[in-house]
Amino acid sequence: MTEKPTDTADFGTTRRGFLRASVAGSALAVTGGAGMAQTPDPLITTVQPWAQSFGDGVDATPYGLPIRFETDVVRRNVPWLTADVTSSINFTPIHALDGTITPQGCGFERHHSGAIELSKDDYRLMINGLVDTPLVFTYADLERFPRESRVHFLECAANTGMEWAGAQLNGSQFTHGMIHNMEYTGIPLRLLLEEAGVQPEGKWILVEGADASSNGRSIPMEKALDDCLVAFKANGEALRKEHGYPVRLVVPGWEGNMWVKWLRRIEVGDQPWETREETSKYTDTMADGSARKWTWVMDAKSVVTSPSPQMPIKHGTGPLVITGLAWSGRGSITRVDVTVDGGKTWHEARLAPQASDKALHRFYFDHVWDGSEMLLQSRATDSTGYVQPTKAALRAIRGLNSVYHNNCIQTWWVKSNGEAENVEIS
Repeated sequence: MTEKPTDTADFGTTRRGFLRASVAGSALAVTGGAGMAQTPDPLITTVQPWAQSFGDGVDATPYGLPIRFETDVVRRNVPWLTADVTSSINFTPIHALDGTITPQGCGFERHHSGAIELSKDDYRLMINGLVDTPLVFTYADLERFPRESRVHFLECAANTGMEWAGAQLNGSQFTHGMIHNMEYTGIPLRLLLEEAGVQPEGKWILVEGADASSNGRSIPMEKALDDCLVAFKANGEALRKEHGYPVRLVVPGWEGNMWVKWLRRIEVGDQPWETREETSKYTDTMADGSARKWTWVMDAKSVVTSPSPQMPIKHGTGPLVITGLAWSGRGSITRVDVTVDGGKTWHEARLAPQASDKALHRFYFDHVWDGSEMLLQSRATDSTGYVQPTKAALRAIRGLNSVYHNNCIQTWWVKSNGEAENVEIS
């Protein structure tokens, strides 16, 4: 591989440089992009209807909703991935978002037996097992504990899972959208365990939800005492019903099925419980047919969100902002490289300021597009030095039968007309 400097230098970082590149790239029409208008634009020269009367009052929508022009920015599902209405997977529209924070209303969520309604008054959290004092907390009790606010991503272990056997789903929302990134507010789990008094034999916890599936998962005590949160807010407001209202567990950097929603019980034990969700499910099938488990951590990963199949290039040639997301369950992202030629040459992208470890990072790469086809990829490096692998490298170890923990480099074939397609290259 050879490294080339970023293409930003080709048109400069100033507005004047941007305009020069725009004019050089194409003969711009009135609405064709940045540049000097050649004929009067009525949207500038004529007073428009929205400037001639009063708009809506704030009490017309007591809880603000997106404007009607953004109604396509919604969670979506894939029918053949959803067994029925009680076992659902929804994908975040990552292609249509910028920055890193995911609004709750369009954030990925997964449930195994339907999203339940549980009021704060009816909520109880039990801690039992190998503790000095078994305890039961009400919601009001939890509000009295010291709390923290932290930004973390939640990623389903099956995110990108359908791509093991080849390019299946078209669009970053469907290949990589089983993820969201929110500011969670809650109590460090460590404080609640300390309140109960963990006995020396206590090496694991079992966490259960109040829904019918319970989604019981075993978590080693080291993780429970490290950075887990018992959360009751996301992005400053109460959790949405489908995100576990009124209380859920946050397990930073680890697969999303461990972030138990409607958290009702934490049992301390001396060994893992080997529940359904950690034996028959959420284990990694290897090439020889064996399965490995306890692969909790989500390794470094990235994806270009624009341009992509759901975000084609519409403005023609000239300056193009390539952007996407990168994340790692082992820490922070220190570098993202982008290639437009399928990995022959790589260019270092710009990383936006980081929110925290184990959170989404936004990257940008400023490119001048000449209208030729591109094989667009991104490659993340995290704070441990781990570099995001190719699919071939993963397959050499795991084979084709896996579903979980696919963090391979993703390829978009951007055509000369600006449209993009999910492809696999060797």
